[in-house]
Amino acid sequence: MRMASETLADFRGGFAQLEVDFDVPADYPPEVLAAAEVAAKRQLGNGQSPHIDRTDMHFLTLDPASSTDLDQAFAIEMSGDVVVLHYAIADVGWFVRPGDALDHEAWKRGVTVYMPHARAGLHPPRIAEDAGSLLPGGPKPAVVFTVRISADGGVRLDGVERSMIRNRAKLAYSTVTLSDLPEAFPELARRFEIGEQARGADRIQMPEQEVVRVDGGFALQFRPRSDAENQNAAMSLATNMAVADALFAAQTGLFRTMPAVDESRLGRLRHTARAVGLQWSKEQSLTSFNESLPRDDPKTSAFLLAVRRASGGAAYEPYDPNEKPWHAAVAATYSHVTAPLRRLADRYVIEAALAVANGDAVPDEVEQAFTELPHAMRQGGTRANRVDRAAIDLAEAVVLQGREGEVFDAVVTDEDDRGARIQVCDPAVVARVVARRVDPGDDIQVKLINADPAERRVDFERVG
Repeated sequence: MRMASETLADFRGGFAQLEVDFDVPADYPPEVLAAAEVAAKRQLGNGQSPHIDRTDMHFLTLDPASSTDLDQAFAIEMSGDVVVLHYAIADVGWFVRPGDALDHEAWKRGVTVYMPHARAGLHPPRIAEDAGSLLPGGPKPAVVFTVRISADGGVRLDGVERSMIRNRAKLAYSTVTLSDLPEAFPELARRFEIGEQARGADRIQMPEQEVVRVDGGFALQFRPRSDAENQNAAMSLATNMAVADALFAAQTGLFRTMPAVDESRLGRLRHTARAVGLQWSKEQSLTSFNESLPRDDPKTSAFLLAVRRASGGAAYEPYDPNEKPWHAAVAATYSHVTAPLRRLADRYVIEAALAVANGDAVPDEVEQAFTELPHAMRQGGTRANRVDRAAIDLAEAVVLQGREGEVFDAVVTDEDDRGARIQVCDPAVVARVVARRVDPGDDIQVKLINADPAERRVDFERVG
């Protein structure tokens, strides 16, 4: 049996190798750290900044308990029969100016890369986890988006302003209770879900596989999304949709897009529906079929996951007068605006939204950035995704090393030309295996053939 110290060494050495293998940005250059220190000391209020004092409003944050880079705070109220969301987003543009050292470094990184043992931030910690983060305490600079959500789930941008806000409470997904939240919080989420159903959109909430710190070491587990997390996501989605609509109407912007399912893949999806036990008539469109599916049903989740994979990858696209941008999973025009501490593009979309909402021209440097950001975001996103997958591959190999020959219970979650994707319940492992005559949802047994941390690889074969 392998000692705990050996396992921990494999984790630490493997994580360090990830940074080398995927060229993860390391420490910040001295000039970037110096620029962050200067920017963090910029004065708010008293005529020193354009921020309107909104510290009297009851803003809250809701995030994982360990999070310190807080992009979003919210206050919610009812105005007649309309839910009004005041969504405060960290004002990174107050600290980072186009062309300065912080800006140049952010363009090299694109996004924050999260690893189990560390993070390679888009911005230095002095900004991302201190001055720019919407942590409780002193007034913080934010851009507040006011979004109106109607009874049918429709969203509309009602205003954007630079503000000073105060976070009254840092709430955590793991401990938050309904009494901690604004009275209209669940109503906002309920209305947004109504809107999703009307548009034919479906957020596929699958348990997330993750590597977590435990007792001085690391472990691999599946983390289901809580109701509070799903409801919290509705605020971000509503804001991103409302901003996208406003920008498109103003003939500007950067949009997050995802293609619809190609006609050539519909036949395969019909086979998938039949395999999981769903009845899809030949006369029924995919959208209509999606709308008819029972909610909170494992068969529905399995099918919607197959639809998401058949839709192709998401991308960033600047405004094009000849084509309306579309995100098939959201079933709407969509932008990213709510995570500027972690995504480069959001800072520029925020600046455009500020200009459009207040009747000003979008700055030239922002318009120019919209043509260059798709490449930078693709590079940064690809690196972050590869690191995330490789970290999980490493963890799977480490926790399984020495257990070759053991048989595990597993569930088939998907099947394609490369074989069956399986989920081993204990430990939390996702892998592929050659298996004939299986359907998503089937229970099977698999034997571990190989677990190699150096190669970040595990191999199973079906038994029985």
